[in-house]
Amino acid sequence: MIKREKYINPIREFYDGDLIKVITGIRRCGKSVILKQILEEIKEITDNILFLDFEDSAVLHSIPDEKALLDYIDSHRKATLCYVFLDEVQRISGWAEACRTLRIRNCSVFISGSNSKLLSREFTKELSGRYVSFRVRPFVYKELAEYGKELGKEITLSDYVIWGGFPKRIEFNSENGQRIYLNELNETIIINDIINRYKIRKTEVFKRLANFVFLSNGRIFSARSVQKYMKGTGLSCSITTISKYIGYLEEAYAIETVKRYSAKAKRELEYFLKVYNEDVALNSIRVTNNRYDLTHNFENIVYNELLYMGYRLQVYHDGSQEIDFVAFKGNKQYFIQVAYSVAEEKAYEREFGAFAKLDNTHQKIVITNDDLDYSTSNVRHIRFRDFVRMDEL
Repeated sequence: MIKREKYINPIREFYDGDLIKVITGIRRCGKSVILKQILEEIKEITDNILFLDFEDSAVLHSIPDEKALLDYIDSHRKATLCYVFLDEVQRISGWAEACRTLRIRNCSVFISGSNSKLLSREFTKELSGRYVSFRVRPFVYKELAEYGKELGKEITLSDYVIWGGFPKRIEFNSENGQRIYLNELNETIIINDIINRYKIRKTEVFKRLANFVFLSNGRIFSARSVQKYMKGTGLSCSITTISKYIGYLEEAYAIETVKRYSAKAKRELEYFLKVYNEDVALNSIRVTNNRYDLTHNFENIVYNELLYMGYRLQVYHDGSQEIDFVAFKGNKQYFIQVAYSVAEEKAYEREFGAFAKLDNTHQKIVITNDDLDYSTSNVRHIRFRDFVRMDEL
């Protein structure tokens, strides 16, 4: 497995500190591998290391709670600084209190989990100022291509736009094998991480809503529009419940919602959101007859790549015109339109025309899958094949 320096490097300066290192992200995005790679680095200086994976039923059965965890570590550690790695730690009761206790018992604690409850209000209150968090995401194209090379496989851009960046999926040689793996992962997220965790009784309603949301990536929607869709399928659901269910999908890191920023009102538009999947595979596995949603998956991929590059993103709305992203980093700001192609005149006019009301002090970019360079004197065109290899805009 490739070494993900993008994520490991910021954690290194905290290896020996007493702050709890919290590594979060969606299931199967590579958190466990990162924990083990950090462990291997620390092994070079000490063997006072303990690693527990609570995805392992035997481990969870023998260490179900805070007391059992503390007793186990006390009986297996040495007196010097002990490095403790707890994978999917949220599965045991009292895990937050256990982490706090380990921190003051001369332990450097690393924890991972697939649910943002790791950073819930209750947890942060307990550990106020005593933790640092790091978000891990599925592979971007550079990482996927590197891992593919390690496996002796070439990963095409088309494959990436359809099947995304969950690392393990490229270990399967057939599309059918990848589908089976991704469907099993989807079920684990929906059933184990959400329905069982939150004790959702209306399981059919939640599954139908999840399908709608995953298929709505790259689109503007509101809780009311979801309610209307649900009613059309014969399933009634309140606005409050819909908002709660969407929150559950976000807490499992399955989606992110981005608010539109109104230039006219100079504020965020609270009730209209744009949704992006953590990985486009969550859209593609729901598609029949191979009619993949390349247009919206493409925009979703650009969103994920920009986040990896370190940009903070908003959707720009000036009352009559919308721009896909405003990207911020440091004191730099970019206005970005995304389109699968602008080869047709109407598409070209639509995408480039989105910047018409912006003056030339703004940096304007269009990203497409076209091979030709459509740059103008005011707008920079970046070809997708170049974009996915960039570190900065």
